[in-house]
Amino acid sequence: MITTTIANWHAHMKGQFPGGLDALLAEDCVFYSPIVFTPQRGKEITKRYLMAASMTFPGDAAPTGGATGGSGSSFHYVKEVLAGNHAILEFETSIGGKYVNGIDMITCDDEGKIIEFKVMIRPLQAVNLIHEQMKAMLEKMA
Repeated sequence: MITTTIANWHAHMKGQFPGGLDALLAEDCVFYSPIVFTPQRGKEITKRYLMAASMTFPGDAAPTGGATGGSGSSFHYVKEVLAGNHAILEFETSIGGKYVNGIDMITCDDEGKIIEFKVMIRPLQAVNLIHEQMKAMLEKMA
């Protein structure tokens, strides 16, 4: 099931998945942020965090274009591990000239809906930068 879910996630990232996050996320989805201590529970708050991340994480313009995160974005996935209902997607980007490396850990239910989305980021410089930018983006969206 995770293979289909991740294919749909990649299509969503390219703006090519009908229904977007509403179709991908389970109602009781839990989001684990690298910058917020407590798990964020529910589809709506998970959507808010993922939308804010999509506006923050495209990063700097890609030097050669064609990145997975969309036209002109430096965001791209570099590794993918799928097993059972779980996926680990490693990504890289550059924000404000700073290198960002992280993983999206995704779990789906038997219907292919995402029930857990966990983001981990490194190095510390990137965590601090993402914290500032995500905070500003979430405040702007509120």
